[in-house]
Amino acid sequence: MALFKKRTVGKPGEWYYCLVHKKVEEGPECPAKDRFGPYASREEAQRAMDTAQERNLEWETDPKWHDRTDGPSAPPN
Repeated sequence: MALFKKRTVGKPGEWYYCLVHKKVEEGPECPAKDRFGPYASREEAQRAMDTAQERNLEWETDPKWHDRTDGPSAPPN
């Protein structure tokens, strides 16, 4: 038994999405490495995975990240 229990940092009214349990938490309940957030509302936290997917797609299709013409990722001539 540990003498000191590590407490997760957060406040009531802050919402998180737990990646392990795949659920929305207020507070938070799980460690920071296992969650997205904080979000201002429960609804925003419920959309966390959709938001992450949308942001990933934006990044993957951003021409600023794919404008290299030299180096290992460039297509062969």
